[in-house]
Amino acid sequence: MIPAAFTYHRPKTTAAVLRLLQTLGPDARVLGGGQSLLPMMKLRLASPAHLIDISRIAALRRIRKTQDRLHIGAMATHWMIETSPVIRRLAPALAETASVIGDLQVRNLGTIGGSLAHADPAADYPATLLALDAELILQDGSATRVVPAAEFFQGLMTTALRSDELLIEISIPAPVARSGAAYLKMPNPASGFALTGVAAAMALDGEGQCIAVRVGVTGVGPAAYRAQGVELAVVGREPSEAVLAAASAAAGDGVDANSDLHASAAYRQHLARVLTRRALVLARDRAQSRRRVR
Repeated sequence: MIPAAFTYHRPKTTAAVLRLLQTLGPDARVLGGGQSLLPMMKLRLASPAHLIDISRIAALRRIRKTQDRLHIGAMATHWMIETSPVIRRLAPALAETASVIGDLQVRNLGTIGGSLAHADPAADYPATLLALDAELILQDGSATRVVPAAEFFQGLMTTALRSDELLIEISIPAPVARSGAAYLKMPNPASGFALTGVAAAMALDGEGQCIAVRVGVTGVGPAAYRAQGVELAVVGREPSEAVLAAASAAAGDGVDANSDLHASAAYRQHLARVLTRRALVLARDRAQSRRRVR
C-alpha cells in the first residue's frame, strides 16, 4: 500500500531537527531506520504530514563510555549494538538483546531510538533497559531531561516523549563486580517479536547473597514492566534454584495480559514465569563468574 502524502525534511544537525519539531508540532514524525514507522505509514495506521529524516546525523550514532556510564546514541543500529566491543564488555545483555531482533536486514537499518520511541508492546529493548536501570535522554529546543526507563514506557505505543522532543541518547550505568544480566524470549516465528521476553540483572555480595535484582518483562502487557514481586522475593537471599523458581511465579502478577491470535493471555503469563526463572538463573550464573569490571 502507498502512504498518504507527506512533506519530507532531511536536517543535518540535531538543532535543526529540534527547530522543525517545535515548528511543526504533532503533525511531524521522526524517521530513523524506518523499520517501524514506514510499515505503519504504508498501512495508513500513521499518516504524518511531515517526515523528519535523522538517519544522516552522525552525532546520534556514537557509542562511548565515561567513567561510570555507557552512552548509546539513539541512531545506533541494532547491528552496531550487537557488535560494539564496549557494549559487549559492559552491557553484554544489551548486545544479546540486539542480536535477536528481526533479521539481518532489520538489524542493519533499525535503530535503538526508533524502537524505543515506537514502544511496541512486544519489542525487545524495553525489558533489557528496565533490567539494566537505563536512562533515556530527551531534548527539546531549550532543555534536556533525563527519564528513567521505568517512567518512559507508559502504555500501548505510548511513552514520555513529547512531540517537540527528540530521544538523543540511552545511558546505562557501568556494571559492578559480581553482577550479571541476561535476556531470553519466545519469539513470534513470523515477525521475531517477543510473545514474551524477560531480562534479568543481578548483583551478588562476597557471600553469594543477592544484593540487587531487576526483572523487565515485555510482550505480556500493553507496555514493558518491572516484575517487582519477583525482585522482592529474591533480593537479600541466596539465589538458589528453589528461591528463583518460587519468585518467578510472580512474574505476571497484576498485569492485564495481552491475548491475540498469536498467544492467549494465559500462555503469555506462563511464558513470563518460565522465562523469568531461566533469565534469573542465567544472570546469577554470570554474576558468580564476573569477578571484576574492566
